[in-house]
Amino acid sequence: MSETRIRIATRSSQLALWQAEHVKTLIHAARPDVSVEIIHVNTIGDRNQTDALRQFGGTGVFTKEVQNVVLSADCDIAVHSLKDLPTLESSGLLLAGIPGRANVFDALLLPEGNKIGDLSELPAGARIGTGSPRRQAQLAHARGDLTMREIRGNVDTRIRKLDEGEYDAIVLAQAGLKRLGLDDRISLTLQPPLMYPAVGQGAIGIECRTDDTATISVLEAISEADVVAAATAERALLQTLRAGCHAPLGCFSKRDGDELTLTGVLLSVDGVQRLEATAAAAVSEAEALGQQVAQSLLDLGGEKLLAAAS
Repeated sequence: MSETRIRIATRSSQLALWQAEHVKTLIHAARPDVSVEIIHVNTIGDRNQTDALRQFGGTGVFTKEVQNVVLSADCDIAVHSLKDLPTLESSGLLLAGIPGRANVFDALLLPEGNKIGDLSELPAGARIGTGSPRRQAQLAHARGDLTMREIRGNVDTRIRKLDEGEYDAIVLAQAGLKRLGLDDRISLTLQPPLMYPAVGQGAIGIECRTDDTATISVLEAISEADVVAAATAERALLQTLRAGCHAPLGCFSKRDGDELTLTGVLLSVDGVQRLEATAAAAVSEAEALGQQVAQSLLDLGGEKLLAAAS
């Protein structure tokens, strides 16, 4: 960071830009003396809107090019949806900021004007648009008759495809819908035990260079301790399992006083097999908590499910 400026690198999608503007607002509130500039970065995940993410890399397709702009010092920070950020830190970068978290749950959307009270109300064989193995497996576990179909594009594009009849329903994160003012389209909230969110879902992750102490100080000032603890536990779960974005892994963390509880679920790709583990620990032991839940899932046979998903 220069003495008076922070340059934010972000994807150009509507949701990514909302997150960048949100971070800009937080920085201005914490450090009115710092000017903030937003710079758009076009990633491979944005350029390829047709293929399934797993076909051209999956992990890091929405983050690598944004990170490279920071590493080259053309920008000072990279703003990501935390669920897209790999747990293995890139050399030279530090995850230094995790501000307040939005709703962590997923949402089922039906064609405009339709609502349901329960997943059982979907017709037999309903076509569900989601490219997430986590969502696909959990929905298949609950309703083995549902037809899972890949879907790509930004939020507006996916909703348009739904309304035009390409799908009977689609699944999106509630956080993104609310941030874009589209929460009125939510037909059904999908939450545990039916649907466990992704690691880091609803949270924003902000990276900077490891040697940029001035920027690190600013990002620490806009972080929230509760969210950092939850994200630490969840990301430790993912990292210990060595599970990438292809793994049907979900989790949910909850803080009660000084204690943090973490539940993780791991499924087979087809949703037939489902493993679950829960543990609690002091907030200060968040990383160890994530590792403990991961080990419990491995002890239950998770290694075979992970191997089959890779």
